[in-house]
This record gives sequence, structure tokens and C-alpha cells, in this order.
Amino acid sequence: MIRVLLADDQALVRGGFRSILETQPDLEVVGEAEDGHDAVRQAGAARPDVVLMDVRMPRLDGIAATATILQQPTPPKVLILTTFDLDDYVYEALRAGASGFLLKSAPPRELADAVRTVHSGDALLAPQVTRRLIQDYVTRPRTTGTPGVGFERLTPRETEVLMLIAKGHSNAEIGAELYLSEPTVKTHVTRVLAKLGVRDRVHAVVLAYESGLVQPGARR
Repeated sequence: MIRVLLADDQALVRGGFRSILETQPDLEVVGEAEDGHDAVRQAGAARPDVVLMDVRMPRLDGIAATATILQQPTPPKVLILTTFDLDDYVYEALRAGASGFLLKSAPPRELADAVRTVHSGDALLAPQVTRRLIQDYVTRPRTTGTPGVGFERLTPRETEVLMLIAKGHSNAEIGAELYLSEPTVKTHVTRVLAKLGVRDRVHAVVLAYESGLVQPGARR
């Protein structure tokens, strides 16, 4: 059972999320927080596996609450939910340690799948957000990045896998591209994350872009 904490300052929104998630046999809502401070408190008390976190909340916003929650000894995964697909929110959320970013305008059926995706260790970005994220890297002034610690430890195959992750490919799509089984791809992904010292796929991609290892629009 995946334990979920809802953090949103609107009771109707929390109620809607609860109604969607509680129809799923593998998901359990263990609490509702009305602001960032409450989210931090309940995350420590209820020990959820995943926190659905709104960005704009009183007293403490979702970005700051995420950063605080992820300092806990055994932190949950955090999935950011917002009506705003602004790039600044994406970068701030990812740098705070969030594992996913989903717009509230997404169809209800995607919410439960997003929780499962984040809980399983994969990262999730809404397609609209992914496109804007890459577009921003394309248009911003390029720095002469130097690959950080860990990139030199990647094997050629692991580097190929990272490049395909950066394009937004799933494990199944990577397997089809490289003629590998999904379990083999999953093993490669796990090793990439371990060598780079990051918690999930999206942080590996951000690190790869920021270091200059991966260039927007680059082809394998």
C-alpha cells in the first residue's frame, strides 16, 4: 500500500484528490495539510511514501516545504502539483529535491499513475513541462560546463542510457532503442543514478544538462 499525504490550501482540491486516490486499491491517503508548515509536520508524523504538494500555499510555500521534508532521515517522495507551468517553479522544485511535477489540469486518471511512478523511484514531468524545460536550455546562454564527479565512471552503455533518459524515454523505449530487455535497462538506470549520486532520473538529467554532458537537441 502506498501512503499519500495531500498538501493544498484549498479543501475542495484536497477532497477531489482524495476521492480520486481512494478508489485505487493500492493507494491510501494518510493525511491532508492546508499549508507548508502543516505539510512538514504531517510528513514527519504520518510517514507517507509520497507527498502531493501544491506550490502556492500560505505560511510556507510548497518549494520550501519540499526542501524541509526531504531533510528528514527517511524522506518521502514529493510530487509537485500546480496550476502554473512556469519554468521557475520547475527548476526550484527539482533543486529542492522533488521527484515529479504534474499540472492540476492533467486528467484525473493520470494522478494515481503519477503517484505510482514517483513511488517506484522514477521521476515524472508533465509533457508540457518537459518541452518548456528543454526549450529553456536551448534559449539560455550556454556555459562551458564540465561533467561533474561521477560522469567519468559511466560506461559507454550507461552514457547511452543517460542520453535517452534525457530525451524523456521510458525504460521500454530505451530497451527498444538499444535492443535490451527492460530488466537490463532498469539495472543500467540504477547504476547511473548510483554513480551520479542522485535520487532519481530527472535529477540525473538536470545534472547532465547543467554540467554540459548532454546538449539540448543532441542526437545519440
